[in-house]
Amino acid sequence: MLRTHTAGEIRISDNGKIVTLCGWVQTVRDKGALIWIDLRDRYGVTQLFIEESKADKEMLKLVRTLGREFVIKATGTVGERKAKNEKIATGDVEVLVEKLELLNASKLPPFTIEDETDGGDDIRMKYRYLDLRRNPVRNALILRHKLAQEIRKYMDSKDFLEVETPVLIKSTPEGARDFVVPSRMHPGEFYALPQSPQTFKQLLMVSGFDRYFQIVKCFRDEDLRADRQPEFTQIDCEMSFIEQEDILNMFEGLIVHLFKQTKSIDLGTFPRMTYADAARLYGSDKPDTRFGMEFVPLKVKKENIDLVSGKDFAVFDAAETVLGICAKGCANYTRKQMDELTEWLKRPQIGAKGLIYARIEEDGSVKSSVDKFYNQDDLQKWAKAMKAEKGDLLLIVSGDDNKARKFLSELRLEMGTRLGLRDRSKFSVLWVVDFPAFEHNEEDGRWYAMHHPFTSPKPEDIHLLDTDLGEVRANAYDMVINGVEIGGGSIRIHDRELQAKMFGILGFSPEEARKQFGFLMDAFEYGAPPHGGLAFGFDRLCSLFGGVDSIRDFIAFPKNNAGKDVMIDSPSTINEAQLKELGINVR
Repeated sequence: MLRTHTAGEIRISDNGKIVTLCGWVQTVRDKGALIWIDLRDRYGVTQLFIEESKADKEMLKLVRTLGREFVIKATGTVGERKAKNEKIATGDVEVLVEKLELLNASKLPPFTIEDETDGGDDIRMKYRYLDLRRNPVRNALILRHKLAQEIRKYMDSKDFLEVETPVLIKSTPEGARDFVVPSRMHPGEFYALPQSPQTFKQLLMVSGFDRYFQIVKCFRDEDLRADRQPEFTQIDCEMSFIEQEDILNMFEGLIVHLFKQTKSIDLGTFPRMTYADAARLYGSDKPDTRFGMEFVPLKVKKENIDLVSGKDFAVFDAAETVLGICAKGCANYTRKQMDELTEWLKRPQIGAKGLIYARIEEDGSVKSSVDKFYNQDDLQKWAKAMKAEKGDLLLIVSGDDNKARKFLSELRLEMGTRLGLRDRSKFSVLWVVDFPAFEHNEEDGRWYAMHHPFTSPKPEDIHLLDTDLGEVRANAYDMVINGVEIGGGSIRIHDRELQAKMFGILGFSPEEARKQFGFLMDAFEYGAPPHGGLAFGFDRLCSLFGGVDSIRDFIAFPKNNAGKDVMIDSPSTINEAQLKELGINVR
């Protein structure tokens, strides 16, 4: 080793030792007779100290050529610092340099390599190898490493085997778009990169590997956002001879273990919420339950609830659904604030047409933005329904049922943020269960699997497959933390006949089902056990533990929002000879 110690491990107990450090120059402070260098490596920063009167000419000449990010090797004696730095672990000591060696020079970096950098996202992505030297990014990857180790420790303790599944697989038409890979040896044929190892982990269950997991790369060719990348990592899991409760208990245990080991937080037992209740109370299948502000129906046609119609207010009269939330203590919002909130809700990303509001005044009366249509008795009924008190603000939206719930869900989260109710240091976890098995697409008149074609219906709903697909519930479940879906899965179909029926419902002809999934159907004829599992989004889980929204800092070399790696300029064109060899014609 070129060094005896790292730049993060020297303490006052090392006083008087001769040490050798290697690393990058963070800063140089040259006061003439005295020179200080902050030396940085992965482990921390140590101050080097050089006295001009005690240094030879060659060392002084070298020191005065050093710039940011030069790579150096320094040997010297550990001493106690006069001006101590409590912000760093090595702040009590410095190294009096006796020998200095330049290992490599550096160009001036395009941004400062400090916690609070002056580099924007684009420039930091282009020079990601420099960005990775910064503490926040390095610490994010250290957290990712620790979580991965704890996951493997827990899974091993529960007798799970880590098994690698193929990366070059078969393209399927369901789900998101595949990334495809042309085969040189089979012209005109293509592999696909896996969106998940779903069928392979089911085949492992058929094989008798009753507990499988894998921290695995997956790929989806879909539009990007802060928490989505074209390649991402899953904690993929499957178990045999189980029911839904066994899965929930096992992987609730995993998340409890991770929080205890990495954050010293005891989450306790996770509550359960049905999909129907999540949609009814929060307008979302991944509700943020760190705060209340649940939906209150003022008009829901299918439930025969109506506190707003018949008052000549056409917006509410024509609406299928009118819903409200109560923002506690917000009656003092100004007209300007309400106008700004209304415009926020009308943005194209949300698409609401407006917002109705009402304040509960100090005397208990209700003052609304629709006073000319509703009298005090009407408004008091709204306030009573919403359990509003003096000083509260009622926020109300309307429209068809799905849109009204979407609008109010977005508004609820925004109000939670504005009121400081979405504290990143607090964690509210729940299981959402009993999802619909199917969703109907009005455009093509087809039913689609809400989860995937291998999800089993709840046993008590199987008879509805012949009569009412919209009422069939899936044996599926999602884990939600702070309004983010961290993982999800289902009990799988293990019966060949039921799987064939499911393919038929989803529009596969017997020939298409055979071509796409014949290998799985055949396997089910050789004693497939009852099985199920789930997958956690590992990148998303890391960002949650790190307290940020974006997953990019927890990926060593991420893509940007356009799906490009600007550092290596990927994706890129390939030459005509390669295209010809692959049998691809691009004009």
